[in-house]
Amino acid sequence: MSILKGVGVALVTPFNEDLSVDFDSLTKLIEYNINNGTNYLVVLGTTAEAATLSDDEKKQVIEHIIKVNSKRLPLVLGIGGNNTLEVKKQIEEADLSAFEAVLSVSPYYNKPNQEGLYQHYKVLASTGKNIIIYNVPSRTGQNIDADTTIRLAKEFPNLLMIKEAAPNILQYFDILRKKPEGFSLVSGDDEYTLPVTLAGGNGVISVIGQGYPKEFSTMVQLAFEGKIKEAYEIHNKLVEITRLIFAEGNPCGIKVVLAEKGIIKNYLRLPLVAASEGLTAKIKAEMANI
Repeated sequence: MSILKGVGVALVTPFNEDLSVDFDSLTKLIEYNINNGTNYLVVLGTTAEAATLSDDEKKQVIEHIIKVNSKRLPLVLGIGGNNTLEVKKQIEEADLSAFEAVLSVSPYYNKPNQEGLYQHYKVLASTGKNIIIYNVPSRTGQNIDADTTIRLAKEFPNLLMIKEAAPNILQYFDILRKKPEGFSLVSGDDEYTLPVTLAGGNGVISVIGQGYPKEFSTMVQLAFEGKIKEAYEIHNKLVEITRLIFAEGNPCGIKVVLAEKGIIKNYLRLPLVAASEGLTAKIKAEMANI
């Protein structure tokens, strides 16, 4: 889907000191990204700490983002889980009128084999909704092999994209070589964004991008234009901060960046905690270098 090209950002959920959702800061975050070149917004992804939001809070966050965005950028909604039929039900019952697609993470904890992963997404495809496969083995405990992705892409046109976050970049390249026309791949790993885009990817669904939307979106656009040297200059400028924000897990690092920029307050919900003092100091120092 060409509309989902470039830099999508997996928005954090800002919290107040009492850990209620900070809607004012969420507004600032959305405006900051819209005004600085982000191409689309991903709502209630893993980075949003969606696992710790109540159903009512999720509904409020969705409604707030739709309202503030006001159709300026395309939207993607995260709906995933390890109960296939429940995920299917949630997709079928969700009001997706404001969204271009659903981002659905592969089943976690259960560790299905490749046939189980195929059957899971086959069921989700039966909803008829546009769905982005999300492969992130570091979180789910199981990798979707490239052959399984290609099998799904060839059989179900509404499985229109994969957010690929396997630790082996060769898997990205295998999918890009073998994928059918009309199926897209975006990087799910910020540091792989540039090489994957240059190899034919559609960009990234990013975490660091919401902290540095102008720089990151410029880098990806330069990659699309084949301006490799200029793109790598930006990549090299951001690579250290990209590594630092994930050093103690996500989204504690990006929340330090956004708090330092005055966009949100630095609070997370348990079981996640704020970045350590040492990591916070390193992030602030690298931000000063940038």
